[in-house]
Amino acid sequence: MNIILVDTREVSGKKVSLTEIRAEHIVKVLRSNVGDNVRVGIVGGGRGTGRILSMSVKYPFEVELELDICEPVSALSPLDLILALPRPIMLKRILAQVTALGVGTIHLIHANRVEKSFWSAGILCEKEYRVHLLHGLEQAVDTRLPEIRLHKRFKPFVEDYLPSSLAGYDSRILAHPAGDSRLVDLIPGSSGRVVLAIGPEGGWVDYEVRKFREQGFGVCSMGERILKVDTAVVALHSGIMALREVVTASRLKKNQFPGSLNGDCSQ
Repeated sequence: MNIILVDTREVSGKKVSLTEIRAEHIVKVLRSNVGDNVRVGIVGGGRGTGRILSMSVKYPFEVELELDICEPVSALSPLDLILALPRPIMLKRILAQVTALGVGTIHLIHANRVEKSFWSAGILCEKEYRVHLLHGLEQAVDTRLPEIRLHKRFKPFVEDYLPSSLAGYDSRILAHPAGDSRLVDLIPGSSGRVVLAIGPEGGWVDYEVRKFREQGFGVCSMGERILKVDTAVVALHSGIMALREVVTASRLKKNQFPGSLNGDCSQ
């Protein structure tokens, strides 16, 4: 827990009273005392510090903070994720991991090789999945929650919903073991938004790949190794963000030294 997250409904004026896990963390892990400052963020809002006004160091733990929220909410992540609904236990890990890495919207969709029973899992209730999103934010010292959208039918998603939502993306990437492109080939020379689609454990079927191609998705492979979904999500996210940094750095260098890049640098 690298930041203490509080909900706006918990704040009264500039003060908040914490109990249970968050208070216990301040007392037993941070070992803070009255008068100390701890890092605090408002879920969906800014970040700053909380000065400890009072605390109970024995069970039941309780800590009262006076908030100083001086940093704005972080920028929206440039990457959105389309994810064929994985097994519930794997989904829990993925939600925490991609939230820590940074993602704007997570579309959970059905696919041919997704078990229909997965859609009745309790993790798909907001109260359940929100816990894992918050764990990711606590790890990354962030406050911006990803948006979760559920799409229980593949065809309506790809034919009706997807076309109207793709205008804002510079890169549309479908991960598939039989992909005919490299990831680097699908990141253009711009810093626009990216949408990444990752299939289920058994992979996309040919029909699904074709429907994504019809919506302008490039199909990339990660090489000869077949990865589990949670590993692939992290690896692809990291690769995309690294390539975007290279593109941004190259563009900045070109703007700073335009002559040298054109071969007419004076001696």
